[in-house]
Amino acid sequence: MSAAEQLDLFSQSAPEKPHSPSVSSRPLIASDTLDDEHLVAALHNAGIRDSIGLAAEVGRRRLTAAIPALEALCRRFAGFGADRIVPEQAAALDGLAAIGGFDATQALVRVIAKGVVQGPCLQRAVSAAAGLRARLPAALVMALLQHGDPRIRADACRCVRASPEAAALLRDLLDDLHPYVQMAAACALGRSGRREVRPFLLRFLREQPSTELIDAIAPVADEECIILLGRVADARPDLSQAILDALDGIDHPRAEKIAAYIGESCLSHRPCHSNGRP
Repeated sequence: MSAAEQLDLFSQSAPEKPHSPSVSSRPLIASDTLDDEHLVAALHNAGIRDSIGLAAEVGRRRLTAAIPALEALCRRFAGFGADRIVPEQAAALDGLAAIGGFDATQALVRVIAKGVVQGPCLQRAVSAAAGLRARLPAALVMALLQHGDPRIRADACRCVRASPEAAALLRDLLDDLHPYVQMAAACALGRSGRREVRPFLLRFLREQPSTELIDAIAPVADEECIILLGRVADARPDLSQAILDALDGIDHPRAEKIAAYIGESCLSHRPCHSNGRP
């Protein structure tokens, strides 16, 4: 076998045998014209040319029946993509993230845990798992917290399970060179009730408030945190509902007073919505 014929594990996607002109020039499957049953069947049997569009369409429709086919599509390209996105895997991962729910989350956990994805697609998979609030196996998440890609480290913080070993690694990440990794680690520690991380959460909440930080500071909040949450609500009305939800879970007299103030402000200016209603 010549070098040109050898399998290139670093190529963008798996090589295929040459198609005849009639096959290679065939129009792509019009995925949006298929009903759900035929769409899932088409994805199960799709060639490389059709798989990306079909994966995107099952994700758009959030078809849970397509989860096994999306996982199989990821597995089909295992071993590829160490230094670049594999488009077929990326489409399958995006489809799983769009479908969501327990089964899609578990499929993401499996493809990560079994090393099916690597490189940029591993980062994409861990990001999707974090978005779905997946809980990865302890040994795996410990390895991801030490990964060379800072984006993977940050997303691994969002998938961590509380344990002394994980807490030790998260504390180390508070000194990470990348501020967004520091923030993710601080949030993970805050969610697990580690009060020593409160100064970090206060700083980040002042600098760049977000729902993630609001949720993370609630379990460790003291009076200073509660007052800051009230100030953030004044400055960022779009975060008021998240702050009200956080204050509702804080057992402190000041929390009730500030929540009442925010509620009155929402009624006066009507920028907040609860359960979709003004």
